[in-house]
Amino acid sequence: MGVVLAAGKGERLRPLTDVRPKALCPINNTPLLDLAIARIGRHVTEIAVNTHHLAHQVQAHLAGTDIIVSLETPEALGTAGALGALRNWIAGRDVLIHNADVWLTDPLDQLVRGWDGRRPRLLVGPAGDGRADFGDRRFVGVSLLPGPIAATLPASPLGLYEAVWRNAWERGLLELIEVSGPAIDCGTVAEYLRANLSANQGLSVIGAGCVVNGEIRRSVIWDGCKVEPGECLTDAVRATASLTVRA
Repeated sequence: MGVVLAAGKGERLRPLTDVRPKALCPINNTPLLDLAIARIGRHVTEIAVNTHHLAHQVQAHLAGTDIIVSLETPEALGTAGALGALRNWIAGRDVLIHNADVWLTDPLDQLVRGWDGRRPRLLVGPAGDGRADFGDRRFVGVSLLPGPIAATLPASPLGLYEAVWRNAWERGLLELIEVSGPAIDCGTVAEYLRANLSANQGLSVIGAGCVVNGEIRRSVIWDGCKVEPGECLTDAVRATASLTVRA
């Protein structure tokens, strides 16, 4: 079973997330949600996506697919609560979980290889200058959860760290697998822009139907936008004709 977590409001990514839910913000012209679905789709046969903020956009995006959409209302349920709401669908099976807002190149082969399904397993990377989650490692958005544990989670607001991971780490029951390649949490405009540039070999990303008559440097232009003559767009994301956010 695979679950992509896509219900977050994306507060730090505003005002981009006033226009689109974070999961539908594109990386090199492909929505983060589609990238996550494709990545876990190599390892599972059934996938569900939870949604809350601007849910109608996610529902429309996935219409006509065989992906289960779990609508969380009136509030988002968090990473553990999302699984609790999907308990009947999960039906006691093991779950591969992917946060929609992380950009990776890791195919997850190492994460899933050799897992015995007894202990939670997390994909991690070096904390660097950021906050460490486990020892000197930070969680990078993908995990494996044993079915018996998933079956205990309530359908109420709760995070997996509080519900499962913290206790498992303290008891030495958490498996950590090192990520291969870059892992960027697209939680801020600066990191979202960095992920796009990384995905496009350092070049600006121009969406379908864009008209660029000016100059662009290290920027992202969403579908249908324009850069006017004499304009120089630098270190920015142009989301609509009236919304340009500088990183």
